[in-house]
Order: sequence, then C-alpha cells, then structure tokens
Amino acid sequence: MFSRNVTYSVKPNMDREIAVKFEKEVLPILRNAHGFKDQITLSRDKTELVSISLWDKREQLDAFVKDTDAQVVKILSPMYTGSPDVRNYEVTSSTSHKVVAV
Repeated sequence: MFSRNVTYSVKPNMDREIAVKFEKEVLPILRNAHGFKDQITLSRDKTELVSISLWDKREQLDAFVKDTDAQVVKILSPMYTGSPDVRNYEVTSSTSHKVVAV
C-alpha cells in the first residue's frame, strides 16, 4: 500500500471552501480512481491542509498522478497559495487497513 501526502497552504478565509470543494468534487474523483483505498484530510489553524490518500499499488498511484492530478489541482488551486508539498510513501503498517511491512 502507498500513500500520497499533499500539504497545502490555505488562503485566508478559504478553509471552509476548500473543505467543501474537496468533499464534493475531489473525493468523487478519487473514489473512481483504480486502486484508491482511503482518504484522510487534516487541518491545522485553518491555514494548512494535509491530504493523505491511500492506494493499493505504486503503479495505481502513479497513474492517478499522471492522468488525473491536474484536474484536482484545477479544482483546489484558487484556494491555496504557492505550490503544495507532495510526498509519496510506502505504508509499512496500518491498523485500520491491516497492512504490515514484509
């Protein structure tokens, strides 16, 4: 299992709007993506948003980034500043997804 962690600097007073856009427009895109497993979204001080998406295989995550990520950027970019910090990880353990590193 792999994760894609994206950290956004949210524009002032856009924290609610970005959360609604994410729920109504981005999540349906993710749910239709092959290999998508789960999404966790974290917020700090209404100025930072961290999006963690979980994927079955690295190839599926890479395909999403190549084919669909630009669509997500277009939806969310009016509500954040700068470039998001993007990092991909291999999930080594998860109690809720029953993942254990082998």
